[in-house]
Amino acid sequence: MSGEEAAPVVVPPVAEPAAIIPEDMDLLTALELTLRKARAHGGVVRGLHESAKLIEKRVAQLCVLAEDCNQPDYVKLVKALCADHNINLLTVPSAKTLGEWAGLCKIDSEGNARKVVGCSCLVVKDYGEDTTALNIVKKHIESN
Repeated sequence: MSGEEAAPVVVPPVAEPAAIIPEDMDLLTALELTLRKARAHGGVVRGLHESAKLIEKRVAQLCVLAEDCNQPDYVKLVKALCADHNINLLTVPSAKTLGEWAGLCKIDSEGNARKVVGCSCLVVKDYGEDTTALNIVKKHIESN
């Protein structure tokens, strides 16, 4: 015991492969990465009832709606609520894609989504961290 203690070694965090984002990414890829990050932070709510509650409370920051939803009243309600409460609304082509992004699937050993359940509507109440993908989504929202 010499009285001199070794200073603890601090290892800088290594960037994840998903965190490396190209600058020329399209909107759907950016939205997917944004939803994954928000889901990891517990900021995604799925389904009409829960989404409507958050939109009414004005807690929602973004609403995402599937274009292939086969119930016109469902689509009208979500669009009207978003318009009345000034909530940003984005659409994606497929409910199955939105369900996969919302985590309504099983992931096999290769990392592929299996048994995907469709999701017609989801709301983001907390984006989590600020990322390049989130900035791309926000720029798209502001431009429209």
